Amino acid sequence: ADFNYGADEYDAEGNEEPKALPEGSETMPYIDESPTMSPQLSARGQESGDGVSPTPTDGLGTGGERDAGKGLEMRKLVLSGFLASEEIYINQLEALLLPMKPLKATATTSQPVLTLQQIETIFYKIQDIYEIHKEFYDSLCPKVQQWDSNVTMGHLFQKLASQLGVYKAFVDNYKIALETAEKCSQSNYQFQKISEELKVKGPKDSKESHTSVTMEALLYKPIDRVTRSTLVLHDLLKHTPADHPDYPLLQDALRISQNFLSSINEDIDPRRTAVTTPKGETRQLVKDGFLVELSEGSRKLRHVFLFTDVLLCAKLKKTAVGKHQQYDCKWYVPLADLVFPSPEESEHCPQVHVIPDHELEDMKMKISAIKSEVQKEKANKGQSRAIERLKKKMFENEFWLLLNSPAIPFRIHNRNGKSYLFLLSSDYERSEWREAIQKLQKKDLQAFVLSSVELQVLTGSCFKLRTVHNIPVTSNKDDDESPGLYGFLHVIVHSAKGFKQSANLYCTLEVDSFGYFVSKAKTRVFRDTTEPQWNEEFEIELEGSQSLRILCYEKCYDKTKVNKDNNEIVDKIMGKGQIQLDPQAVQTKNWHMDVIEMNGIKVEFSMKFTSRDMSLKRTPSKKQTGVFGVKISVVTKRERSKVPYIVRQCIEEVEKRGIEEVGIYRISGVATDIQALKAVFDANNKDILVMLSDMDINAIAGTLKLYFRELPEPLLTDRLYPAFMEGIALSDPAAKENCMMHLLRSLPDPNLITFLFLLEHLKRVAEKEPINKMSLHNLATVFGPTLLRPSEVESKAHLTLASDIWSHDVMAQVQVLLYYLQHPPISFTELKRNTLYFSTDV
Repeated sequence: ADFNYGADEYDAEGNEEPKALPEGSETMPYIDESPTMSPQLSARGQESGDGVSPTPTDGLGTGGERDAGKGLEMRKLVLSGFLASEEIYINQLEALLLPMKPLKATATTSQPVLTLQQIETIFYKIQDIYEIHKEFYDSLCPKVQQWDSNVTMGHLFQKLASQLGVYKAFVDNYKIALETAEKCSQSNYQFQKISEELKVKGPKDSKESHTSVTMEALLYKPIDRVTRSTLVLHDLLKHTPADHPDYPLLQDALRISQNFLSSINEDIDPRRTAVTTPKGETRQLVKDGFLVELSEGSRKLRHVFLFTDVLLCAKLKKTAVGKHQQYDCKWYVPLADLVFPSPEESEHCPQVHVIPDHELEDMKMKISAIKSEVQKEKANKGQSRAIERLKKKMFENEFWLLLNSPAIPFRIHNRNGKSYLFLLSSDYERSEWREAIQKLQKKDLQAFVLSSVELQVLTGSCFKLRTVHNIPVTSNKDDDESPGLYGFLHVIVHSAKGFKQSANLYCTLEVDSFGYFVSKAKTRVFRDTTEPQWNEEFEIELEGSQSLRILCYEKCYDKTKVNKDNNEIVDKIMGKGQIQLDPQAVQTKNWHMDVIEMNGIKVEFSMKFTSRDMSLKRTPSKKQTGVFGVKISVVTKRERSKVPYIVRQCIEEVEKRGIEEVGIYRISGVATDIQALKAVFDANNKDILVMLSDMDINAIAGTLKLYFRELPEPLLTDRLYPAFMEGIALSDPAAKENCMMHLLRSLPDPNLITFLFLLEHLKRVAEKEPINKMSLHNLATVFGPTLLRPSEVESKAHLTLASDIWSHDVMAQVQVLLYYLQHPPISFTELKRNTLYFSTDV
């Protein structure tokens, strides 16, 4: 199924060149001569929300008060020019409407020039468009004539943009209107005379009183106008200070206009030109694929196309079902202008917000649980609708993972000043893109600017030429494709040879996980050698993996090149290669030796595979100080409390100011904040309360989750885990109730009291679901696998298909917590009082 990814709205630039007009129509003086127009398609304005805030050009709008004043002065110039062209446009619409009344009058007589139906078709929506612009002009004119730098008119543009629906109707009818007018001209001499010479009033201060224009030319004007209004908005924004009240309104108007333009562009101009380079050679697609772009602080999935002489970044447009799918160009960089900034040059680049590992892990568990449900539905010949629903959910989760996992920056810079940042999960892939671009740049390339039609044609060709059709998520795989390996791959990286000169060398290992590649291991650096002998062993967890990649690097110790950005890899790739993980060959108990050859370098390694034994055992803590990783009984005894202080404080803070926070407990806090809170709780620092009150609420929620996750034994204990699994599987409600209450009773007091305390808190959070979007089920999904985990012994006892047992357990863990969350309030004293009815045997 084709899923529409990246639900952000269209925001490619509005700086289109004016479209070629039908013969006989004059161009508007403002558009072609205005000094504020940029003649080229600017590589890209910045996305803020989804509007565009273009960077000031030619020193306007920068450098203090003087330039701010200049910017506002430019605003007046832009508006005056626009007002003049708006007057011409209104006169043109008036000229078009002039024959409509007499034509309508004759339509009901015995000798009509046109039928009412024909009149309706030809002049469709012209009256409405005229009224909209007349009202806009009448409101804007006095503001520009009595100019004041504080004048606000953003609301007028916003209103104008909000009425674009009328233009959509006009555009949809445009072809038929032209055809009808042409047919009527051929069959009716009177109408032909009228439509060949329509009189358009000249502007107030112009010497010319009238000009003659054909009806065909005038019917094109509304289409032309939208493009031009968008350009004016673009220029206005450029010269409006960001703190001016008009700024957000203009941004919104521009966003609406551009969305509208992108939706009608292909309908307007059916002409297509050949896809050629400036030298006249055919432009070939060399490489394409999905990459995550960091744009205005948020991650967007893009389809990137590398042609012979240009790199084009696009996204698939949302289209109605059955409609031909199209790409939208977000930006392009001619390869002649493209450079890769070195890390030290990109220090001013935005910091990449990295999603904490535990969040990514939680999502992977969710995905595995859904996979397991899909398998179950298929085995039970379940309804295809239920399976489709599950697959859609799985796609959404995998898409989130694909978007949020990558953290390796891949920067592209346009010599003309604009930089772009992609995030990749694999350095192998980053070097493939870089090498492909550098190879093309060795040719004699010319810089160029694409006209809007050329850009449209090139973007249009992407759909037919693309080689990567699906987003790299496992839910896009066909059922008969190999599901990959689940378990542990043990790899020993032995040595490498074939280096020309001595260097400081190391290797990294990447495997594909959930459809995309991630780096999993790294050897130590072997210094100053041509034949490094690492002999290091790694255990790599495989999650549906099919390939292993090895990259060999030369370590860079040059301080000037080492960037502050932790994810920046400045070391030089000496070679890279990959092998397929063949389930038959790998699944033997013995080590299997292999060699990967890359750029004349040979890396020797051995590997063996063991299926997942699902050892989720937590490492028993030796330390008795602090609270993280220390048994709950030790902490409560030391604190002389019933519930650990950290649990009480975090819950109190969340209830004070986080209970209405959207996605509380689901959205992760900043990892460094969580580590800072962990440190103060462990040190029992007297500043805890001050720090808590200042800290981002998601970090506090994350600290609470981390505390439970790091307990040496899960809160609901290893010993009772199998019984919880059996209890939740009971189908008789009374038996389930007895068993589940009895299990709570069997918990040690500190565990039970803390669990009940947390339970009541989570119920209070879920009461605010309409605001915070966290249902009981959402909360159970977040906390279930944290409070319940199988012990090592338990995991080994019932090994069936590794991935199934694993995800089945996660589902059951969620169900256990959900059972208690949906249960009427449970009191500690009531529970203890009822012990006599039950055996204490578990």
